[in-house]
Amino acid sequence: MFGFELGLWDYLTFATIMLLVFSCVGFFVWLAGLPGRIAIARKHPEAEAVKLLGWAGLLPTIYPWVQAFIWAFKPTEVVDIRRFPPEEERATELEIARLQGKTPPPEKTDSEAGEDEQ
Repeated sequence: MFGFELGLWDYLTFATIMLLVFSCVGFFVWLAGLPGRIAIARKHPEAEAVKLLGWAGLLPTIYPWVQAFIWAFKPTEVVDIRRFPPEEERATELEIARLQGKTPPPEKTDSEAGEDEQ
């Protein structure tokens, strides 16, 4: 086509470049999802928001991604005046199960809840 033939080293160069491109894309995907995975593992009450900020924050600038990364490690002591602490804990467990794609854990009965407090 251009007056020269492609040899073995040319094809190895193309393969190396493609491997490098795929590795960079894979690293980007891993890095963008890191704050969300950390928040889910730590059972963060706002895990979905952290996950979305991690994905949306890496492309335009790095600042929102760094904020999501810090937010994922933020202590998660939540006091919600709409619910008492057991209800808040149950709501967080349901949300984490939904984000992980698992079935929600069964609700505790009154006798099991009393045993946990003792």
